[in-house]
Amino acid sequence: MESRRMILNQVQIGPMMNFVYLIGCPESREAAVVDPAWDVQAIVKLARDSDLRIRHILITHGHPDHINGLEPLLEETDARIYIHVDEVDYMKEVAQNFGMPTEFMNSRSSNFQTVSDGDRIQVGKLSIQCLHTPGHSPGSQCFLVEDSLIAGDTLFVDACGRVDMPGGDPAKMWWSLNQKLRALEDNTVIYPGHDYGGSPTSTIGEQKKTNSYMKYDSVQQFVRDMSYM
Repeated sequence: MESRRMILNQVQIGPMMNFVYLIGCPESREAAVVDPAWDVQAIVKLARDSDLRIRHILITHGHPDHINGLEPLLEETDARIYIHVDEVDYMKEVAQNFGMPTEFMNSRSSNFQTVSDGDRIQVGKLSIQCLHTPGHSPGSQCFLVEDSLIAGDTLFVDACGRVDMPGGDPAKMWWSLNQKLRALEDNTVIYPGHDYGGSPTSTIGEQKKTNSYMKYDSVQQFVRDMSYM
């Protein structure tokens, strides 16, 4: 999708139906990749074919299926990497547990920039806002650009990310879904981290009606129900 304000490409890559996103500024042709994984050359080709230059890499969270292309994409582009401050150590720990290389995170530390809730990342003339949405992992975050939300594994279409893995927290997931994201404008378009729903996108307004995880007034009931899932 390309408009006068923004370029946004959603690409399904890999065996876990991951969505990788390419966000670009139509004027500067500067771009950001969200959650590089599985097939870096396909991502690079998409940018090249769209006449976009990858200058930024945005990380929603540090699980391997979302970052296993981080090192090769960094080598290809020398881009700046943005990760939530609460996710850095967690990402390294998870990567090591899965036998993934982590040395580049130290040797290329100058490429990494930590962000916090409310921070903005400038991609050409586009301003991308970071929204801290813990629950799936400590430093999970979503990226709000124009009227679009890159939701990572916090919010899926009619579902949400798991909270039963290390770093997961059902009480924080309740807050992220039923307080933080529920407060966004109803016309905000949701772009999830996986193609797990009946459609690749939705809106906040639609999810308030159809997503059972966004209908909890009580955090206690949410936590109880999540323990049975």
